[in-house]
Amino acid sequence: MSEAQLGLMTATPIIILFAAALRRMGVLSTAATVSAVCLSVAIAVVLFTTQ
Repeated sequence: MSEAQLGLMTATPIIILFAAALRRMGVLSTAATVSAVCLSVAIAVVLFTTQ
């Protein structure tokens, strides 16, 4: 596993947790939270498989 893949595996859960925290604080709507989580996972999958 390369350093880039390790970084992706570290950053993606942090982004998801940050989105969930913003949702709980009322900053993000549910649709925005779901969108942020889905897009971050999709981007991580694409970048992970192309590394």
